[in-house]
Amino acid sequence: RRAKGATMRIGLVFPQTEIGSDPAVIREYAQVAEGLGYTHLLTYEHVVGVDLAHYPGWRGPYHAGHQFHEPFVLFGYLAAVTERIELVTGVIILPQRQTVLVAKQAAEVDVLSGGRLRLGVGVGWNEAEYVALGMDFRTRGRREEEQIEVLRLLWTQPVVTYEGRWHRLPAVGINPLPVQRPIPIWLGGMSEAARRRAARLADGWMPQWRPTAELRAMVEELRGWVAEAGRDPASFGIEGRLTLAQVPTAEWEKDVQAWRDLGATHLCINTMGMGLAGPREHIRLIRELAGVFGVEPAD
Repeated sequence: RRAKGATMRIGLVFPQTEIGSDPAVIREYAQVAEGLGYTHLLTYEHVVGVDLAHYPGWRGPYHAGHQFHEPFVLFGYLAAVTERIELVTGVIILPQRQTVLVAKQAAEVDVLSGGRLRLGVGVGWNEAEYVALGMDFRTRGRREEEQIEVLRLLWTQPVVTYEGRWHRLPAVGINPLPVQRPIPIWLGGMSEAARRRAARLADGWMPQWRPTAELRAMVEELRGWVAEAGRDPASFGIEGRLTLAQVPTAEWEKDVQAWRDLGATHLCINTMGMGLAGPREHIRLIRELAGVFGVEPAD
């Protein structure tokens, strides 16, 4: 567990599907969030979405009608218009991307932001997206483990020689290296396989459920696996999530306290799905929420 009295960092989910495409609004949102004292900005990712007309019975939460800004390019922009707020992917679908290119892009964001990137990764659920990107959906979990190893090598060594099942690096390196060596890697995913992978390999875990008794048991189980791997559970991060549209208003503060009690190191607040009239309504709401949740500027 975390030390008693440790402060949980409260950030925001960047409202990907509702922010629109006006760069001025995106800049304003990030700058307001930083000015209010939110500690981090977490963004979802999807490269492509399916056309529902060709996928009868589609059950995925997103499709071609949902807008997603590309996280690394977005963060390059946000790095230039903010100064302190941490930039977090939650999550990059790592096995559908080329590992060495991810290492290069992440390092560049880290350099341009002065060491403010936290890379959340996961294996995803959308097989059509894997097909479109030319990657194998079936081996994604096993490949992710090797990818994490390769990323950390590329971020910490100027030249890397590596022979794995899916990667061959013939004495190559990225330049510039990131400010953080290595960049923190957190894992998403609620399955036992994902949680065991996080316990062995990641710097933190990003659960997607509310802080129920069931989730508390999962977190305790995860901390046990972290210890079994010879690692310190107290230094392992937990990023909680409060999706306002899915939680009754009267229970918002209760959920925040439940995450604190659970020992979460971070919490991100998601304002999407609330029927807000436009992008600037998200800006208005995060101003209101800062007072509700006790968010204050650090200075």
